[in-house]
Amino acid sequence: MTVTVKNIFADHDQGSDGEKFLTLFENSSVKIEKIVSHSHSSPSGFWYDQAEEEWVIVLRGTAALEIAGGQIVEMSEGDYSIIPQHTRHRVARTSETTVWLTIHVK
Repeated sequence: MTVTVKNIFADHDQGSDGEKFLTLFENSSVKIEKIVSHSHSSPSGFWYDQAEEEWVIVLRGTAALEIAGGQIVEMSEGDYSIIPQHTRHRVARTSETTVWLTIHVK
């Protein structure tokens, strides 16, 4: 078996709009995703409502998550949070380039 090394900050299309998702690792228990957001916010009325608990960290940039009910969670580089399963949430806004890492526990 060969062990490879990759860089979390490589290949994230500096000039793109919206969001780009890349699954870094997945098995029957966990899914790890890199998300790159470019001045992004979720569409009006759109909410994530996930069956799994989600751990999320901002590696680069800033972001604000809106939790159903009105809570705004401000996040800067290095900040992380746990979003319990079926907690409706959306991206309120991100900086020009925000790099996230999410871990979904199945």
